[in-house]
Amino acid sequence: MSVRSRTTALLAAGLLLTACGAQQPAAAPATAEPAAAPSTQAAQKAVTNPVVMTYDGGLYVLDGQSLELVQDIPLTGYNRVNPAGDERHVLVSTSTGFRVLDAASATLKADEFKGAKPGHVVRHGGVTVLFSDGTGEVVVFDPDELAAGLPKGETYRAASPHHGVAIQLENGELVVTLGTEEKRTGIFVLDRDRKEITRSEDCPGVHGEATAKDEAVVIGCENGVLVYKDGKITKIDSPDEYGRIGNQSGSGVSPIVLGDYKKDKDAELERPTQISLINTETGKLTLVDLGASYTFRSLARGPQGEALVLGTDGAIHVIDPSEGKVTRTIKVLEEWKEPLDWQQPRPNIFVRDQVVYVSDPAAKQVHAIDFTTGTITKSASLPHPPNELTGVVTG
Repeated sequence: MSVRSRTTALLAAGLLLTACGAQQPAAAPATAEPAAAPSTQAAQKAVTNPVVMTYDGGLYVLDGQSLELVQDIPLTGYNRVNPAGDERHVLVSTSTGFRVLDAASATLKADEFKGAKPGHVVRHGGVTVLFSDGTGEVVVFDPDELAAGLPKGETYRAASPHHGVAIQLENGELVVTLGTEEKRTGIFVLDRDRKEITRSEDCPGVHGEATAKDEAVVIGCENGVLVYKDGKITKIDSPDEYGRIGNQSGSGVSPIVLGDYKKDKDAELERPTQISLINTETGKLTLVDLGASYTFRSLARGPQGEALVLGTDGAIHVIDPSEGKVTRTIKVLEEWKEPLDWQQPRPNIFVRDQVVYVSDPAAKQVHAIDFTTGTITKSASLPHPPNELTGVVTG
């Protein structure tokens, strides 16, 4: 499969931006605009910069500029959403596989990549990679083919089913996690012909991935991370004996990956206040204390590689990853608390160019923030509390 070279200019004129000015805390409009009732006719129109959210019983498709609720799509069960990797589609993880949502026309298609326990969706280098936890099957496909139907793509199956992840690099190499349903231990790397190049089993509880500048791949462990770069796997240890990094966010303009950080192995639900910064050039791991807790849906990256963390204090903490310091905070929500059940709604953050979207399940709202000024430019109310939040983003 060839790797496409493509630009990612998703948001052009008419973005939710105001003129650049002095940084100031976000302030919501006096009254949030209620979401307009969706209609069949509205769904036929092109949706500008689509935003997609899940709720208990369906999906919301919003216009990313106006925050108009274009379509309410009924869909039972607990569903998850991820960008498909092109300029119009989102993948919806259902109980039976990864289903294709044409977000640009607000249409849930019948096309579905079948798979038991659909898990991670990874976009990189112009291709999208799916991992089904129930089978260990990996599917690699070109997201530009989604408009014409379900791509056949390439399939590879791990030795054992497990909660895993895979990513294909621009040279065709495939990084895949190692594990079983009982134990996850590390990663291995396959070349373009799917012959093993290297592996490491020094990663207990392996979980999650992110890619940094120069295609440095970071995989989380319960005692640090593995970094795959230039054909070699390197282990970076946590400063604590148990220092779990399970969720990461990378940026192609930064060598530093943002990760979560948990150090209480026996906690029913740890509410961490520290985040990790993994420098893939120096091999250094830095911890930053935010003074507020956060969840696995709180991590994002800014347009220049800034590390963003949505805290339970209701603020977006903006971190300079090179300095390892919080440079500003953007107040968006009231204080909130993470629910014990990981499937229950909690605020999400999604960034696309200069626009930061934040959901507020407690208020049944969604906000759009101009990252440059730190002001809320638009808010909309929703019929039901939103859960997951994403939008169309190219890989």
